[in-house]
Amino acid sequence: MSTTLDSVDSSLFEPPPEAVEFYAESLKLLSESGIPYLLSGTYALGCYTGIMRPTKDLDVFCKVSDGPRVLAFFKAAGYRIEVEDDRWIGKVWKGENFFDVIWNMSSPSIPINDDWFQREYEVEVYGSTVRITPPTEFILSKLFLQDRYRYDGADVVHVILKKHEEIDWERLLVAMELYWEVLLIMVLNFRFIYPTERHCIPQWLFDELLDRLKVQDQLPPASVKICRGRLYSPRDYVPDISEWGFADVVGRGLEERHERKH
Repeated sequence: MSTTLDSVDSSLFEPPPEAVEFYAESLKLLSESGIPYLLSGTYALGCYTGIMRPTKDLDVFCKVSDGPRVLAFFKAAGYRIEVEDDRWIGKVWKGENFFDVIWNMSSPSIPINDDWFQREYEVEVYGSTVRITPPTEFILSKLFLQDRYRYDGADVVHVILKKHEEIDWERLLVAMELYWEVLLIMVLNFRFIYPTERHCIPQWLFDELLDRLKVQDQLPPASVKICRGRLYSPRDYVPDISEWGFADVVGRGLEERHERKH
């Protein structure tokens, strides 16, 4: 199913003036490459909610198998590329400007696959017609962004408010099967923020998640003492792993740095 959205005034995202040409050029080349991709992040949020805010880059989502293809395509075109982390992200550079190439949600490891491309949402951005991340997958991409420097919960509830009829709730539950408690937290967060709009989330989903919680509460705690906080923030829960004896579930090194290499 394809949905064409109104074109957006890209200037409202207030990109650095010197980056606009790079963004327009990059989206044009991406389309010419023939590699399926989705534009996400602030641009998708603006299309779905009308919320416009400054952004310094583009988030380009692609399938796991296509991540290297996108990077190789731009390298062959003369751009500088960087594989920041094989598990989820690379970058394409031109001078000081860049865009992210993302093929996996880093902490919980939710790979981008064919399911993300089942429904098409198209919009014109910087002169190119691009596909943006569908509402269901947009939510998946945001649920675990919760640390001291960044919390994307507002983006999630705003998209639910505006696009709840277009969200595939069954798919969302399946995708969050291992992390259903995070989904329940999201549901409760929405209900708290919008008490008059509780109908936006299906009652069956709320009942299913509450039932899981009740069943879980009847069980004894697990034998292995774990901390899942690093699924939210790899940096904020280091003491739990390094000092307090909790097992880690993220699989990253304890020294979590984010300096960009040039």
